[in-house]
Amino acid sequence: MTIREIITLPDPRLKQVSKPVDGVTDEIRTLLDDMVETMHDAPGIGLAAVQVGILQRVVVVDISRDEDNPDPQYFINPEITWESEEIGIYEEGCLSIPEYYEEVERPVECKIKFLDRDGKPQELHCKEMLATVIQHEIDHTNGVLFIDHLSRLKRGRVVRKFTKQAKQPA
Repeated sequence: MTIREIITLPDPRLKQVSKPVDGVTDEIRTLLDDMVETMHDAPGIGLAAVQVGILQRVVVVDISRDEDNPDPQYFINPEITWESEEIGIYEEGCLSIPEYYEEVERPVECKIKFLDRDGKPQELHCKEMLATVIQHEIDHTNGVLFIDHLSRLKRGRVVRKFTKQAKQPA
């Protein structure tokens, strides 16, 4: 397994829509394993392939928060099929927008369909933290960042800050 570089704002790839995976291959499984390693190293609880520069609809999540007993979940071509009307507010952050956190409104439950790491179709009813994380990561596959759910003023401030940082010499 390899720890991959996480791209950060203002990298334009973060705003691109990822392509569906045609079939689950050993190459995709290697990507999944690398993404889990990268996510745990960061540390984070979710990662979309676009965040490591791969424009494919691949997502990994691990909300276990237990370093000794990780419980990664793999989602290939995840798609939301239902969202609850009930909305919750959760503080979100993003490995591609480091050290910035803000409250975001999202449905507290959702249902998704996806392929597992063996390429088998699956469905999952997500609640609370898992629902928030999976919606956040599916947004990434659609070129949407969590800051896109904020007011234009807040989003503008964050983009300007990260654009300015990116222009400064390392």
